[in-house]
Amino acid sequence: MTDIAIRVDKLGKMYRIGRAQQRHDTLRDVIGSWRLEVGDWVKRLRHSTSNLQPPTSNDTIWALRDVSFEVRRGEVVGIIGRNGAGKSTLLKILSRITEPTTGRAEIHGRVGSLLEVGTGFHPELTGRENIYLNGAILGMKKTEIDRQFDEIVAFAEIAQFLDTPVKRYSSGMYVRLAFAVAAHLEPEILLVDEVLAVGDAAFQKKCLGKMGDVAQEGRTILLVSHNMAAISGLSQRVATLDQGSLVIFADPASAIGKYLRLSESTSTPLLSDLHNRRGEGPIRFTSFHCEGPDGTVVTHLVSGQYTKLVLGFSVSPDVNPENLLSVVVAIAVYDSAGYKLTNLSNHYFQPFEMSPSSGQFMCEIERLPLRSGQYVLELYCQANGLVSDWIHDVQGFEVSDGDYYETGRITYANQGAVFLDHAWSVNTVHEAPAGASSRGADDSQKS
Repeated sequence: MTDIAIRVDKLGKMYRIGRAQQRHDTLRDVIGSWRLEVGDWVKRLRHSTSNLQPPTSNDTIWALRDVSFEVRRGEVVGIIGRNGAGKSTLLKILSRITEPTTGRAEIHGRVGSLLEVGTGFHPELTGRENIYLNGAILGMKKTEIDRQFDEIVAFAEIAQFLDTPVKRYSSGMYVRLAFAVAAHLEPEILLVDEVLAVGDAAFQKKCLGKMGDVAQEGRTILLVSHNMAAISGLSQRVATLDQGSLVIFADPASAIGKYLRLSESTSTPLLSDLHNRRGEGPIRFTSFHCEGPDGTVVTHLVSGQYTKLVLGFSVSPDVNPENLLSVVVAIAVYDSAGYKLTNLSNHYFQPFEMSPSSGQFMCEIERLPLRSGQYVLELYCQANGLVSDWIHDVQGFEVSDGDYYETGRITYANQGAVFLDHAWSVNTVHEAPAGASSRGADDSQKS
């Protein structure tokens, strides 16, 4: 038996988009157009396993192009990329839902897929009936499904609604049952597409634990997710896709780093062009960006990592240097709901003394304490007690879950808005038995 579970060779998928319907005036035009379309289809069919690339036009788009990689048996592979990178298209081809335009994909083993909420469910059938239906689709025998049935129901937490048609299920119930079926019916290869995007935090944690158990059982998993913590924690290797092409297929750290660099905006906001500001002072903000641990400009940060916030500024050349003896700078951080989380300012330390020029204000954060999410900034500058520049609602940055406490345990968004450095300890007192010395033993433990 080969050690390869999945082999993808020069895989490509082209779609036609937004083409207006062509009107034909005569029967001859209709027949001629039909013959051309049939001929084009036959040509693609004959060369489906070759390197033939169908011509690209304005009404076509390549969802995947020339993608090649191999996945070993028992390996967990993460697939990441921006929206539209081709991740879901790849899994649909591997699941035999759609055919590739070029290249080929080989699957060695029984495949279980969880691509969308309720995929493969019949809405008129009950939860119980759909469990058996999905098992049959996977090639399971009834005795195998019977053996796993109670575990599936317990994991999905739908015992009360087991004999209710699934068309009446909520999206959360749908995905709980779909994941339970896909994970428990023992496919040799499990394809999972953004299952963690639906469901509450407790269920997401439960899914991660189950996928970890499945991986330890030696089954192959392909996991598509935007949750970088899940990808990093579960995967042995990660494939990063961008605009339909495979950019890198490597260890999680390298692949995720490449993805984050691809996700960065190519242009930082030009603060000099913003009008939602107050102040007419001599110092004006001109730019803002973040820098990661290696000093590169980033817009996607990781909780717990070193971060530098950099504010570009300019000073009016006709300002007397003696008028800039006390400069205070502040950055207020707001979450996506508009709540102010913190205020970073040199006011708490030492105001700047400056000369008329341009430069950068830099604020360094050794370990970013923010949970995953999008953040908006408010920038403030005060010179000699007067407001010099004050800008609201500045495009900020995005944060992903990370190992803030450096313990190997990921800090997730549902654990609070910010993370604080702290330490725990415990004191225990052992009571002396009757007749013994009254002096007890005092043990202290710290963590």
